[in-house]
Amino acid sequence: MKKIGVVGLGIMGEPMAEHLLNAGNEVFVYNRTACKAEHLAMKGAVVCSTPAEVAQHCDAIVVMVKADAEVEAMILGANGILEGAQAGLIILNSSTILPQTSKRVAQLAAEKGIIVLDCPVTGSGIQAREAKLTFMVGGNREAFEQCLPLFNVMGKQAVYMGESGTGSYMKLANNSLMAINLLSLVESLTMAYKSGVDPEMFLEVVNGGGARSAVAESRIPKIIKRDFVPAFSTSMLYKDLGLIYELARELQVPTPVLASVREMIHTAVVKGYGDEDVCSVIKCYEELAGVEIKKL
Repeated sequence: MKKIGVVGLGIMGEPMAEHLLNAGNEVFVYNRTACKAEHLAMKGAVVCSTPAEVAQHCDAIVVMVKADAEVEAMILGANGILEGAQAGLIILNSSTILPQTSKRVAQLAAEKGIIVLDCPVTGSGIQAREAKLTFMVGGNREAFEQCLPLFNVMGKQAVYMGESGTGSYMKLANNSLMAINLLSLVESLTMAYKSGVDPEMFLEVVNGGGARSAVAESRIPKIIKRDFVPAFSTSMLYKDLGLIYELARELQVPTPVLASVREMIHTAVVKGYGDEDVCSVIKCYEELAGVEIKKL
């Protein structure tokens, strides 16, 4: 594959498109806010006016947008990908959406001879920039194997999960665990800091034992530096928690811990931290505890 499209050029989509460009592919891009494509255009990407126009040129298209409605608009809607696509196109939908939406979009696309893989990712904007994403892929296995070179350019690993929708199931389970890890981290860090423990020493000890986590490794340095520039925004996590809650209700799985986590993330959004990184939820704990965590 040499002609690749990317629809959605946010924190994740823009670096993914750049990796594809750097690997020698001809890359066609679309974003609702056109100015976000300027950096890629300077590097040689072709900027298109609609997703349908992207589809007219490409063998495969990566879709990385925020929510179910946007995925449906970009793929199924007016001037969407299906309007411009030829049979044989492969759509790599890396958006975090409900599994039922993934299945429905794949089924409707299949009626036109187009394959949709649900392939959301682990990692945030940092991992996207470093090409260290892991893709969880559901759908046609032959298409998955055909697209492995693309996954390997944009990330470090691609795991085939099974039939259509399984990538989305795995993504929501993964984000459930990440959110719980995040809240357990900020609670324990606040407790340790208020008792006089240096946060850098806290991280050193945590990294040496069973409580070690990628969340601690990536977020404690940001908290100490008061760096809340989003690698993964609080509002996006809250959106994902809504999807997880809906899935848990559908599957009749109890999620009492996750319910508490969701409420605290909601509190952070209400307080105005929605556009900041998820670690900004620490400010809710700091306010209640009467501290501000920084290097001692």
